[in-house]
Amino acid sequence: MSRSGREVLRKALGRAAVMTALLLAVTGGAAGCSDSHPGPSPSSGSDSIALLLPDAKTARYETFDRPFFEARVAELGDYDVLYSNADQDAAKQQQQAESALTAGAGVLVLDAVDANAAVSIVRSANAKGVPVISYDRLIAGGDLAYYVSFDNEKVGELQAAEFVDAVEDAGGGGILMVNGSPTDSNAAQFREGAHRLIDASGLDVLAEYDTPDWSPDKAQAWVAAQIAQYGDEIVGVYAANDGTAGGAVAALKAANVEPFPVVTGQDAELSALQRIITGDQHMTVYKAIKPQAELAAEVAVALLNGEEVTAPMRVDGVPTTLLDPVAVTVDNILETVVADGFWTVADICTPQYVDACEAAGIG
Repeated sequence: MSRSGREVLRKALGRAAVMTALLLAVTGGAAGCSDSHPGPSPSSGSDSIALLLPDAKTARYETFDRPFFEARVAELGDYDVLYSNADQDAAKQQQQAESALTAGAGVLVLDAVDANAAVSIVRSANAKGVPVISYDRLIAGGDLAYYVSFDNEKVGELQAAEFVDAVEDAGGGGILMVNGSPTDSNAAQFREGAHRLIDASGLDVLAEYDTPDWSPDKAQAWVAAQIAQYGDEIVGVYAANDGTAGGAVAALKAANVEPFPVVTGQDAELSALQRIITGDQHMTVYKAIKPQAELAAEVAVALLNGEEVTAPMRVDGVPTTLLDPVAVTVDNILETVVADGFWTVADICTPQYVDACEAAGIG
């Protein structure tokens, strides 16, 4: 795909993300589609929903997913949200789910630490007649009531499209690939989407790594070891999210690698946007978490009340909504994350970054 073609793709996806958010706002999220899943019996009497998130290292969960979800539930009625964060520990998440079921949760909204291990959580919930919404990451089995996420292969394609262009502009050369956690079902899709474009580009993949637990520290240690081996052969680092990107950037800076390689990311974390305006990170991927979290809340409340929920598609037989991701570079920060209110200019352009913001035309 040409640079101009990728630019058209990027703008189209941006428009699609806006339209998706508007559609959700108009339809109330769960309405107006053909594929459906019945809720539990209204006689269950539960007024609580368990929200089980996977970790705190990824900034989005505590900063955005949880508050957006809780706020929407509160708007819909007098319901309790039983919140837990597993700190990237699958066994801990299992215990949290069991505690929520024991406490009488009528619906589980589950973002699994380990997509395979979480099957036992789904089965335990199913045995009690409690529906499970697979949030952000598709669980590998069990009878799921709903799945809401983003088009994850498209995330990888967006990353790779920007990455390949930037690396080629830098003259080409060797690259490293810092992928996501091997237990995260999304990570395989990010990798597949990215490889589709990177492999076609002919760039030389010097080494590749699946980062346990999405750990920035482990990503940093691995990249440092590759720098020791490959040195200035490294022209770019494909990093699957902003946390691993931060680890990669730290390793590159510690080794004084020059010229500085192209680095990707995902999640539009504040620190990543600040790295983008200073030139330490080339791009990230913005995923509109508010419509995702609000849709999950709407579906959860509907299921809690025994109502039928619908979706525009099915994935592995599960009623599914997939939202559109958007690539973010220094050129479109204002039109994406700032325009949506995800971050403000004041958030990004703190005193340390004022000069870089002015140079980038952000302010």
